[in-house]
Amino acid sequence: MTMGGLKVVPDVTIDQIEPREKTAIFILPGGNRWEEAPDPKVDDLLRRLHAAGILIGALCAATLEIARAGLTRGVRHTSNAKSYLKKMVPEYKDSDERFYMDELAREVIRELGIYNEATTQMWFEMFKSGAIPAGLR
Repeated sequence: MTMGGLKVVPDVTIDQIEPREKTAIFILPGGNRWEEAPDPKVDDLLRRLHAAGILIGALCAATLEIARAGLTRGVRHTSNAKSYLKKMVPEYKDSDERFYMDELAREVIRELGIYNEATTQMWFEMFKSGAIPAGLR
């Protein structure tokens, strides 16, 4: 169950995932459990997926496991905040920091041309502040 209440039901177990066969992308759902302790089994899987060139994504606190697995080194990445990664993952180094992006979602939206610039900025401000603009209520 994610922090937002989304129930995630996997199709396969960690042991059944074969990076080269049917995996195109792997996304870790967010949740408080990632703040509790590393999961060596997940870290091993992430490293195998990364080595096989599989795209890996993580939501909210799940980004901690990506950093724990050492997969932020030399790769553009984001999380809840750079300070959050540094606090929660002692292995997160200065060399990782230079690849950190604060506003990845906004840049993806811009790159894909999903919205015009005004709408992109409104969307960004809404999610950054958690406040719905008066015109949308």
